[in-house]
Amino acid sequence: MKSKKQDQERHKAKALAVLTRHIGEEKAIDMGELYRRVFEKDWNHKINDTRKLRTLITMLRREGSPIGSTQSKRGGGYYLARSASELNEFFDRLTHKALKILDLVSRMKRIGLDEMLGQMALNLKAGQRAEDKKHGENG
Repeated sequence: MKSKKQDQERHKAKALAVLTRHIGEEKAIDMGELYRRVFEKDWNHKINDTRKLRTLITMLRREGSPIGSTQSKRGGGYYLARSASELNEFFDRLTHKALKILDLVSRMKRIGLDEMLGQMALNLKAGQRAEDKKHGENG
């Protein structure tokens, strides 16, 4: 009997294999189609059913796979970046999206974005120091 971890690894490998035929933003594959090819079944509810695929994509990105995504009026989807510049364009879009969300949060808290970012940086440093201490590293 296959373990959940084995299934996950198999699905990650299958996702990468499919994405190798979708190199470059202009060749992005729709999330629903990628789901069908990876899991060999159709999805019923695009948001709930494709969560497992989005989790796989996040895992692959954390492992260093240059997977980009795009949203467009024609659909968008996932793709492997063709070049460092294309990957950097994706990073720029992600950063812009993150900053828009953080700006909204800072406005709702009625503090400046720079103040909020500074506090977040301090919290991240404190968290990293705690992690380093937990693992016996000097910092």
